[in-house]
Amino acid sequence: METYSIFKDLAIIIVFAKLCGILARKCRAPQVVGEIIAGLLIGPSLLGLVQQSDFLAHMAEIGVVLLMFSAGLETNLKELMKTGPVALLIACSGVFIPLLGGALLYMGFYGAAPWGSEEFYKAVFIGVIMTATSVSITVQSLKEMGKLKGKVGTTILSAAIIDDVIGIIVLTFVIGFKNPESNPGSVVLSTVLFFIMALVAGFIVYKIFKKLDERYPHTQRIPILGLALCFFFAYAAEKYFGIADITGAYVAGIVLCSIQDSSYIDRKMEVSSYIIFGPIFFASIGLKTSIDNVSAGLLLFSAGFVIVALITKIVGCGLMAKLCRFRFQDSLKIGVGMMTRGEVALIVAQKGLSVGLLTPEYFTAVILLIIVSSISTPILLKLLYMKDREEAAA
Repeated sequence: METYSIFKDLAIIIVFAKLCGILARKCRAPQVVGEIIAGLLIGPSLLGLVQQSDFLAHMAEIGVVLLMFSAGLETNLKELMKTGPVALLIACSGVFIPLLGGALLYMGFYGAAPWGSEEFYKAVFIGVIMTATSVSITVQSLKEMGKLKGKVGTTILSAAIIDDVIGIIVLTFVIGFKNPESNPGSVVLSTVLFFIMALVAGFIVYKIFKKLDERYPHTQRIPILGLALCFFFAYAAEKYFGIADITGAYVAGIVLCSIQDSSYIDRKMEVSSYIIFGPIFFASIGLKTSIDNVSAGLLLFSAGFVIVALITKIVGCGLMAKLCRFRFQDSLKIGVGMMTRGEVALIVAQKGLSVGLLTPEYFTAVILLIIVSSISTPILLKLLYMKDREEAAA
């Protein structure tokens, strides 16, 4: 492959990703769905305009690291701590039930696997993909109805943040256990040491950035140093602790989320992420998605995957909300609000592909889940709130 041909690939990816993203938005679907479909269109499975390469893989990896850094920056620690205990219980239930449901679904299709085997970890990983929550669609829907700042909206938002943190920790453990050279003790120790390091180093870094921010507010050096911190934490997580690089990037974002210029850093990161790295990451999912080997069995599994993923989130989060003394109607809203999947599910799936826990054809199920959940969640939330108004009127 000629060196200069990468520019042709980048041009095709960016144009197709933008066009398909606009079409997706017009159809009231998330833009990322359009970008994934763009990758599928231009990839080897259909038009064959772009082939997957090491260069695109590295660019996609930078894209996913920047996405997780941005997710960390957008975390509201004060809001998180205010609704913490209840949101934590809802998030834990919303992770455990889908994790169990996903593993049982895989074993139901492909047979029970002995503890610790390769197939066992593949089954668990299907459950790990189901644990991820993306509330961007839910937030927009609640905003439009003026319900975002209510008790239900705040609980959904806080639980979703904690949900993603727990999901990333579970991902870290599964990848660590899958390594044949590792043992449970070393994985637990590495994970604990990483978070101790993140706590200590994060506190020191936070103090340094706070001083810099007070002295040089709204200057380019703040986001530049923030980006360097993101990359260093991502590197240190993989190199020294065997933890996923996305975990390090997410922690770096959380470290900086409370400084005055956190939103300024996020805006600066968004420019490069939105224009180039984000589209390449999402398009690369489409490029890697194989439809050549899609069989009737795989389509059946994909349908089961979507149904189980949606139901287990509603049951897991809704049931725990009911146990925490929410009204039945509000518990149902929390369950429905938590069932959307998006970027984090794709990030987890991508990581599974890179470590051999997932094969490309299973991206079909993940993409289908994102599309179905993104369309159904706003509709169901609107119906639930309309029922509330009807009952109040009666």
